[in-house]
Amino acid sequence: MKAHLLIDIQNDFMPSGSLAVPGGDEVIPIVNELMPKYDLVVATQDWHPENHGSFAANHPGKSIFEQILLAGLPQTLWPVHCVQNTGGALFAPGLDTRLIDRVFTKGMNPQIDSYSGLYDNGHSASTGMGEWLKSQAVTELQVAGVATDYCVKFTVLDALGEGFDVSLITTACRGVNLQAGDVDRALEEMQAAGCKVM
Repeated sequence: MKAHLLIDIQNDFMPSGSLAVPGGDEVIPIVNELMPKYDLVVATQDWHPENHGSFAANHPGKSIFEQILLAGLPQTLWPVHCVQNTGGALFAPGLDTRLIDRVFTKGMNPQIDSYSGLYDNGHSASTGMGEWLKSQAVTELQVAGVATDYCVKFTVLDALGEGFDVSLITTACRGVNLQAGDVDRALEEMQAAGCKVM
């Protein structure tokens, strides 16, 4: 079975959000058109507590986009975003959520970030998505959303590691590009790991 996987299409990642992904809103009409073509549609949602360790605001003296170690792993410090039960964490307006069969939240442990929809960044805890997809007889994932160079990339890499056949719908993805070329490098890394680009 083939599933459409939507990554973090949430208000805080839209152009007016606290962690705006350039053109993030442009993916919405594309995925709305695609969703009815799939057997199953699954979405991820960043769902951080206020005290999350990835927020620069929780590290006095540190700046947004500065690098630290969190749970022993390199961590970019982000603006406060997608805090549980706030408007910024909601799915973006216009996204047809009626067609989403299951939502998996991530990033709830304040001690470690979770870019991937399947695991936290240290692979110490699963979101349950991989197991659930397999229980639904899903073998193929076609991925869209934000951000190409972070949550999309790490979800794709983990899904490939779990044995799924993964394709990336590049027209329905947008990236942060903190450093020039980050999105291109992410695409190369995903393809090198076995992801098809659509």
